[in-house]
Amino acid sequence: MEEKINLAEKLALVNEHWSPAVVGRLNDYKIQVVKVKGEFTWHKHEGTDEFFLVLAGELAIRPRDREVRLGAGEVFVVPRGVEHCPFAETDCQLLLIEPSDKVNTGEAGGEPTVEERSI
Repeated sequence: MEEKINLAEKLALVNEHWSPAVVGRLNDYKIQVVKVKGEFTWHKHEGTDEFFLVLAGELAIRPRDREVRLGAGEVFVVPRGVEHCPFAETDCQLLLIEPSDKVNTGEAGGEPTVEERSI
């Protein structure tokens, strides 16, 4: 990245829930912003951890054995291979960090999978 990134400006360009957009790269990782609301799909990433930072709102991450609630400014890392389901009762904004070759639904695939896009 040769220019600074204003996350609020980038999030203003995101119009659909659960449709992450790449705003930068760090080595072989993509830095993404996403707006979420409702429940995502149960999924896991066998070969990588998944980083969540709540920028605004509240997010619940549900591994099979518990629920982790995050507010603005809080971070949670889902360990590789752990099946989980993110959920937000109201609009929530996130920053995600994942390897560049991974899709948002991990091994689950299916309808909520989105093509990578940069903004």
